Amino acid sequence: MADPIRFYLDEHVPRAVAQGLRRRGGDVETVQEAGLRGVADDEQLAYATRTGRVVVTQDTDFLRLHAAGASHRGIVYASPRLPVGEIIRSLLLIRDLLTAEDMDDHLEFL
Repeated sequence: MADPIRFYLDEHVPRAVAQGLRRRGGDVETVQEAGLRGVADDEQLAYATRTGRVVVTQDTDFLRLHAAGASHRGIVYASPRLPVGEIIRSLLLIRDLLTAEDMDDHLEFL
């Protein structure tokens, strides 16, 4: 069986997203929980990659890292205009339809 997607939410993503994902069985770690608040984006991406997590962000700097060819376990960019509920629903859909391997070096826009 393929590995399920595990999420890593950066500091720009509302805490309510983590709470909503967890209530629905999502495997989530936040920047705050990892003790990495304020750490550079490339280090955040490296941490998520080492721990096998897909970065969920509203920070366009991660788009630049992807475009520059940084290796990662996946990045999901959520528009800051999206309501929390829509972000949660979209992430659950990604989790339910894709595997961790599908997300390797993949960028998904919400």
